[in-house]
Amino acid sequence: MAGKLTKLVDIRRKELRQAALEVLQREGMAGATLEKVATHAGASKGIVLHYFRNKQELFEQAMREANANLRDAVAERLRQAKSPRERLAAIIEGNFDERFYQPATAHAWLSLCAEVPREPQLARIQAVIHARMRSNLLSALNDMLCADEARRMALLISSLIDGLWLRLGLQSGGISRQEALAVVNDTIRAHLDTVTTE
Repeated sequence: MAGKLTKLVDIRRKELRQAALEVLQREGMAGATLEKVATHAGASKGIVLHYFRNKQELFEQAMREANANLRDAVAERLRQAKSPRERLAAIIEGNFDERFYQPATAHAWLSLCAEVPREPQLARIQAVIHARMRSNLLSALNDMLCADEARRMALLISSLIDGLWLRLGLQSGGISRQEALAVVNDTIRAHLDTVTTE
């Protein structure tokens, strides 16, 4: 019975996190309220507060949820990769997974990122996201480049990925997944060609 109850709690919390993410996509952080999340989830504000202490905790968990989805998309592709080049491609393609690389998701991410300077917990989550991206990239790049070049390349790629997500969230019409992948892959090819011919 306890296991069943735990599972129901987990399901309800996941539903509320997803509702919070969808409200963020639509309203942004400034317009997102517990009442709107509750309405979107078909629940009461009291129910939301039963599972989450406050708005900050709910939206922090929503950020974790969105990040976990992207992390899993990358991991799914990495399991199929057989070489450093394939690992690099898996990381890049996973970060532009068509299920998540959408303007609405980018809007929610931007709303949360805007709170990072004021919210230490969100800053910690963002630091974890960047550390995982760096670690994943270096796991592929260290087999192709010297240590210094690998670190610079990892920073370049992660900055490009962040920048393209930013443009998706800010630019009307955004940048398509195909365009984003082409920009990153062309940059990588040009850089790797330069390094290997020096």
